[in-house]
Amino acid sequence: MAEGYPNRQIAELVHLAEGTVKNHISVILQKLGARDRTNAVLRALHEGILG
Repeated sequence: MAEGYPNRQIAELVHLAEGTVKNHISVILQKLGARDRTNAVLRALHEGILG
């Protein structure tokens, strides 16, 4: 997600169904209190979750 990959590409890279990736991203957004993927990445960087 931090690299800007779409759900389908993430699913292929980690060998999961696209729907599973969507579900995981929804959980990430909710836990970070983010409104979208970009905001989630920025919040994760700010919190030190991402390098």
